[in-house]
Amino acid sequence: MASVQVLSLGGSIIAPDKVDVAFLRAFRKAVLEYIEKDAERRVILVCGGGGPAREYQGAYRAVLSEAGRSDADAEAQDWIGIAATRLNAELVRFLFQPYCPQPVIVDPTAVSVFPGRVLVAGGWKPGFSTDYDAVLLARRFQADTLVNLSNIARVYSADPKVDPSARPLDRLSWAELQAMVGTTWVPGKNVPFDPVATAEAARAGLRVVVAAGRNIENLKRILGGEDFEGTVVGPD
Repeated sequence: MASVQVLSLGGSIIAPDKVDVAFLRAFRKAVLEYIEKDAERRVILVCGGGGPAREYQGAYRAVLSEAGRSDADAEAQDWIGIAATRLNAELVRFLFQPYCPQPVIVDPTAVSVFPGRVLVAGGWKPGFSTDYDAVLLARRFQADTLVNLSNIARVYSADPKVDPSARPLDRLSWAELQAMVGTTWVPGKNVPFDPVATAEAARAGLRVVVAAGRNIENLKRILGGEDFEGTVVGPD
């Protein structure tokens, strides 16, 4: 099978509040340079929801709260977030034409072919984030590494915004990461890697690289198999 790179592209870098055109321009150029150097190279891009997901989920909760209701439904919030991931994915898919002939993948368990050079996916269903979709696609297309690109350069020992003693980590076991992120998915929760995806990646024995998505030169080093800045999460 041809070489497949799976990139979980956080919505926080696609559209932190509005679409980051400068980032998408630079990201597109880097990915095209990578695949055009070798006809066997293929890339899977799994898009998160970012600012639009949080804004719309927040609006849903706010309206219900103002109406005197405190029963904001987690599944409804997930579906709202999923819609945002799919909008981001459609944008990214069209940016990679003609290399991405397939429609946006919305069910990672249903895809069986990869006719192009780029495959783009959005959210699937409630209960987890697009990190989980990325893990399933990595398993389906036999990628041993998943690159999780977000707005953090490394996983920290604690939230650095809350704990000034938090330190960046170069390497973690899956058990260590699971202890940090927990086991329960909460819509809109800000964690380095979705807890449901963490458990699945651990079972699959995947290697995950957590790195800053906007650091394009660092991304090139990751894709090229060179030394890079980031946190590597792997089997215990």
